[in-house]
Amino acid sequence: MSNLEKQNFQLITQNLRKWQGREEWFFNRDHTDTYELWYEGRYKRAEIWQKKTIAQLLKKDPRVRTLLEFGCGTTRFTRWWHQLGIEASGADLSPFMLGQGVHLFEGDLVLADAHYMPFKDHTFDALAFITTFEYYKDPVKVIREAVRVAKYGVVFGMMNRNSPKVARRRVQQLFGKNPFYVTATFYTPSKLTALIEEALQGRKYTLEWMATGLPEWFPVQQWKVPYGDFFGLYVKLTDVQ
Repeated sequence: MSNLEKQNFQLITQNLRKWQGREEWFFNRDHTDTYELWYEGRYKRAEIWQKKTIAQLLKKDPRVRTLLEFGCGTTRFTRWWHQLGIEASGADLSPFMLGQGVHLFEGDLVLADAHYMPFKDHTFDALAFITTFEYYKDPVKVIREAVRVAKYGVVFGMMNRNSPKVARRRVQQLFGKNPFYVTATFYTPSKLTALIEEALQGRKYTLEWMATGLPEWFPVQQWKVPYGDFFGLYVKLTDVQ
């Protein structure tokens, strides 16, 4: 990027702090510039189990060969889908996150809002939301957009409400710390399922989910009990050829 391009980018984004009328951490470079380091540090173990969980769900649908990850951020997961034999593209609303992603990911990236996806019907086989669905104000609309753009299914990687970390995060926020979840809505598998049922009335589909994010000392690291820091859920659309 030339000096002139950098100056123009800084001018355009210097007052960019809000989305949906709210201040968001992913519009603040104090947080986005260190995002990748967070994954390489204490979050590394969690990432490994999250990917294992998502992979197990998606591998059960061999129809999925192309995928769009919405809220791809710096492309942390977007760079990983190829390990499952899936050709991935990414989309995000934060120019700060995508600004890093373009240097880390060789595929296509789009600056876009998930409420208004700039893609034709059935552009991709599947669509993924990895720890980003929690920030949408109109989740039903986003799900309907997702099944319009994705032909065969939608995969969710979610921060679980049934986790002791949720209470800890809220206490931290009371003391002006941990700004990452202030505007997030935490879901349980049942709460997300209810939203999906509302959004997909008239469609035929199956659901499967798995929870993880359990303590390292726990005897299992994945289970079909709605407790843990993270759960993956796959919506498999069965009314399409």
